[in-house]
This record gives sequence, structure tokens and C-alpha cells, in this order.
Amino acid sequence: MWCLNMKKSQTYHQSFQNLQENEIMFEQVFERIIEFMNIDPSGNFRLMVGTDSQVHKSQTTFITGIVIQNEGNGVWACIRKVIVPRKMTHLHERISLELSLTEEIVSMFTEEKKNELIQIVLPYLYQGATFIMEGHIDIGAGKRNKTSEFVKEMVSRIESMGVEPKIKPNAFVASSYANRYTK
Repeated sequence: MWCLNMKKSQTYHQSFQNLQENEIMFEQVFERIIEFMNIDPSGNFRLMVGTDSQVHKSQTTFITGIVIQNEGNGVWACIRKVIVPRKMTHLHERISLELSLTEEIVSMFTEEKKNELIQIVLPYLYQGATFIMEGHIDIGAGKRNKTSEFVKEMVSRIESMGVEPKIKPNAFVASSYANRYTK
């Protein structure tokens, strides 16, 4: 897998991967999403993006997941990895970078690309077809949750991008899918 140094402080993987493919670029990811949606264009689609991180001995690993789900009819998913070569022990810094990485991927879905996806389901709206885009944030609002004080800030950031925010327990792309690849 190739990397480039975006900043001196982090290793940045430009490509995505999943269980079937390695080193796929965003344009290919977008093509896979279109192919998946065209299998059943009358489906109920959720395009979800979320990031999780794990602090290791000498680095912090960030995994951003992209998941397109046709509710009740399967998913297609991939991940992208970013490694910061230090232990990021400050929770706000880590949560903020997680969200920045999610925002970066969300921004790759330009208005033109989102409209292309909407055009797939548009002819089937009266048959119940839907399309929504969500930003999954690995934080929770519960009083016992250490991240609860950041909920308003992080939710506002995702909402400002025109994406529906989801937090725990509904942020499964960040808290479950991406999480399994951070270990």
C-alpha cells in the first residue's frame, strides 16, 4: 500500500480497501457505490461515512469507513487508513481529527456526485425508494460518556455539510465497522 506524507506528523493513505480489493481510489469507490445502487434502484439507501481511532504504543490509527446500505438488501463498504506516528492522548484532539477525516470523505461526494446517486433512485420515489447521506460520529450523549461534552460541536460540523449526523448508539460505521480495523 502506498502512502504520501500529507504533513510531517501523519501517514496518509490515498487509497481505500475492502475484503475484495486493495488500493482503490475514490473514483473507483464511487463507481462501486453506483454499481451497488443500480442492482436495486428502488431500494432504501443510506450512504454512511464515519471514522474511529485507536491509540497504540507509538502511533494512533484512524480508520474511515464508507458504507452504502440498501436496507434489508445488503451493503458495500470500504475503509481508508491514516496513521499519526504518536500517541494522541487528548480526547478532544482525537475526536476532532476523526471528524475531520469523515468530513474530508463526505466532501469528496460533491453536489454533482450526490445528484448522480439521487438520479438512480429518483424514478422509483413513488415506489418507496429513498437515499440519505449520514455522518457517523464516534461519540455519545450519555452522562457517563466521556465524549458527551463534544456532541453539540461535532454534530454542528456534520450538519453544516448537509449530512445527517448520527451519534452512538446509531453511529455504527464509526463505532463498529471502522473500529474493527483500528486494532
